[in-house]
Amino acid sequence: MQERIAHLEDENAALREEQQRLEDEQQRLEAERERLGGENQRLRAEGERLRDTNERLRAEVEALRRAGKRQAAPFSRDDLTPDPKRAGRKSGAAHGRHAHRQPPQRVDRVVAVGLPGCCPGCGGELVAEQVAPQHVEDLPEPRPLSIRYEVHVGRCRSCGLRVQPRHPEQTSDALGAAGAQLGPRAVALAAWLSKGLGVPAAKIARLLGQLGLGVTPGGVTGAVARAARRAQPTYQSLTAGVRASPVVAPDETGWRVGGVKAWLWAFVGDQVTVYRVAGGRGYQDATQVLGEDYAGVLERDGWAPYRRFAHARHQSCLAHLLRRCRELVADADRGQARTPHAVRRILEHALTLRDAHYADAVDAITLAAAADRLGAQVDKLVAGATRYPPNRRLLNHLAGEREHLFTFLRVPGVQATNWRAEQAIRPAVVSRKAWGGNRTWT
Repeated sequence: MQERIAHLEDENAALREEQQRLEDEQQRLEAERERLGGENQRLRAEGERLRDTNERLRAEVEALRRAGKRQAAPFSRDDLTPDPKRAGRKSGAAHGRHAHRQPPQRVDRVVAVGLPGCCPGCGGELVAEQVAPQHVEDLPEPRPLSIRYEVHVGRCRSCGLRVQPRHPEQTSDALGAAGAQLGPRAVALAAWLSKGLGVPAAKIARLLGQLGLGVTPGGVTGAVARAARRAQPTYQSLTAGVRASPVVAPDETGWRVGGVKAWLWAFVGDQVTVYRVAGGRGYQDATQVLGEDYAGVLERDGWAPYRRFAHARHQSCLAHLLRRCRELVADADRGQARTPHAVRRILEHALTLRDAHYADAVDAITLAAAADRLGAQVDKLVAGATRYPPNRRLLNHLAGEREHLFTFLRVPGVQATNWRAEQAIRPAVVSRKAWGGNRTWT
């Protein structure tokens, strides 16, 4: 019995030692778990920080890319090309026709340039061989034309109405202290310099001063504003022409009025283009020119307010989409470029079909059927899954533009891009770099 008790005591002691060992191991594992839990939280926080940094850097890259496109020219490089190519075209007949100035059709004055009395080299007698013409076109010496209009002002004996006639070439009805005005040709030149070439009012005043017309920058601004008011009926007629056009290409760009943010709109219709400076770039601003019931085709970019023209058909600009695909491919990591590549192939195939139709290689019926097949490919692509946010945003945009991607394959005369609007608005963008916008809304 004593042996049995001793054996149990030894076994109990061994169990207590094992229990103590297990408790120590448990404490160690709990400490390790707490350490790993803290490490896990730290890694999660680091992962979130890296994701935020990644998104921020991608946004900065996109902003820099867009800012780079807004520059008039790229920044200069510190490293010059060691052997730059010679500027201009190559010489020789093999490189095309070399243009030269054509002689004028009208000659105002003929000047005879006779031979001298003797040879300037040896003093010998000269024999005439030919008379060779040389044409010079020049500007006449600037001299302003001053006209005084004797305005016969009268009053009706019956009703007392004051009557002041006006000559067609008068630019104002002002008399007295304000009775000295610029003529219609000078005002037309000032308006063209200001709105056509983007020359500031101060420089226009200096130019007119060189031509003999004394005027201040404020006088130039006032003359152009009066011309604009008188041109309102013409502007309304041009607006009606845009609304009647079967296809219109609209676009907008940032502007300034008195230093405040505004927008310059351009609407290119059938042989007519209308510009408008507005306080915003929304649907209501566009309807001021197009009207709410425009039912033609809009060749436009992906700006959402254009979609609110419910009566119109739309053509989304493929150039913008292709540019977006190229940018996504340039920024993509492994596997992230498949979606933009697939979109690019569909859009480029559509452009290839358009070119084949222009070359009479594809008829209109085949073209419309191909547009349906391309639309089905877009549907399949949009329905696919992608976890990369930029690709998802691209597919969501395609889903919104699904019915407007291939209108140019179905409707004759519709362009695949909004190049006409961008071309129309480009001169104003260049002028904006020189003078920034308008001082006032009038």
